[in-house]
Amino acid sequence: MLGDWKVFVFAGIAVYAIVAGLIVWSAVAYRCRDPSIRQSRSTVHENAKLEITWTVIPILIVIGLFIKTYIVEAKVEAVKPHPAQIVDVVGYRWSWRFTYPRNGVVVNGTTASAPTLVLPVNETTRIDLTSSDVIHSFWVPAFLFKRDANPGMINVFDFKPTRIGTYPGSCAEFCGTFHALMDFKVRVVSQADFARWIRSQGGKL
Repeated sequence: MLGDWKVFVFAGIAVYAIVAGLIVWSAVAYRCRDPSIRQSRSTVHENAKLEITWTVIPILIVIGLFIKTYIVEAKVEAVKPHPAQIVDVVGYRWSWRFTYPRNGVVVNGTTASAPTLVLPVNETTRIDLTSSDVIHSFWVPAFLFKRDANPGMINVFDFKPTRIGTYPGSCAEFCGTFHALMDFKVRVVSQADFARWIRSQGGKL
């Protein structure tokens, strides 16, 4: 994913360097050295080839970046038809509820006790995200992922964590008085530990 960001960063640097360079060159080359001397008009007038060139090049850059964006977005939006796990995530003022419908497990959080979303490592988990009141935003910085939780709408996406660990998450959309306390955790565990956790919550496998 970082490679994709580099494409945009380097493209931006290149465009900036060209534009800034032309501005500096024009300021130096065509500066008025003597206020009493009136500069003559530019000899470059209605140069069709030059005008076409500086019109086509930005268009090609934008098209290239659009194609790159589309390819990356398609990968992010893709969901598997048969995920290993499914979790229904509901945001509400001011916490989260994680429901594992296949296992009969429900995890409710409060502003005083952040809930934990437990996921098995190296397995695809489908998240069905929504809100019960206002717009929230499900954000896990370590996963480089953020998605809005909208009332009356279900946003579907896949998670496939590859590293065991605990990662902080939070609501990234201002949603009211205790928005700052609307945190949660994502705990990625082995498949065996996930099965033990399900059983410890009174769920079924």
